[in-house]
Amino acid sequence: MRIVICAFISLDGVVQAPGSPEEDTEGAFAHGGWTHPFFDPEVVGGAWDSALNKADALLYGRRTWQAMAGAWPARAGDPFADRMNSIPKYVVSATLADSELTWANTTRIPGEEALAHIRKLGETDGGDLLVMGSPTLARTLLAEGLADELVLIVMPVLLGGGKTIFPGDGAKHTLELVSTATSGTGVNVCTYRVAEKG
Repeated sequence: MRIVICAFISLDGVVQAPGSPEEDTEGAFAHGGWTHPFFDPEVVGGAWDSALNKADALLYGRRTWQAMAGAWPARAGDPFADRMNSIPKYVVSATLADSELTWANTTRIPGEEALAHIRKLGETDGGDLLVMGSPTLARTLLAEGLADELVLIVMPVLLGGGKTIFPGDGAKHTLELVSTATSGTGVNVCTYRVAEKG
């Protein structure tokens, strides 16, 4: 399985709380819901649909999984929601109990076993293992060389600080641009393949 990270991202690299003001206010982040003025169904929505359609499973960190688990089951009947609810999901967590995994088809990956478990998933046959949100997890996957592709939905806005998916370890990571699409709202959807380390 290819490990694909798909993220809404500002021009200054922020991925925090794209959906709503109360989504993630950690660090006094005050711009929650910043993606809404730039969303369009064709290009931005199409990028999410495409990523989800290529996925055989979803991979989350605990916080993002909890937000998604609180939102998507109530939206049953919409094709995108039905796919989100039916697809296998993995959540990396050292604190969630199996009894808390109320979102259908969710498997917990214990935090201390996460990298080994994700490596094994990446070695199995199948479609993509898609990471949505989960900035801490995405940053770790990039730092560890486990991500195969990035789909960055780049919004024309500067947020002045917040959570990022990019490692800050000083290491160089070379990417290959695979495709771009531009929306009428000024969004660039950029797909990058992670180049071989050399």
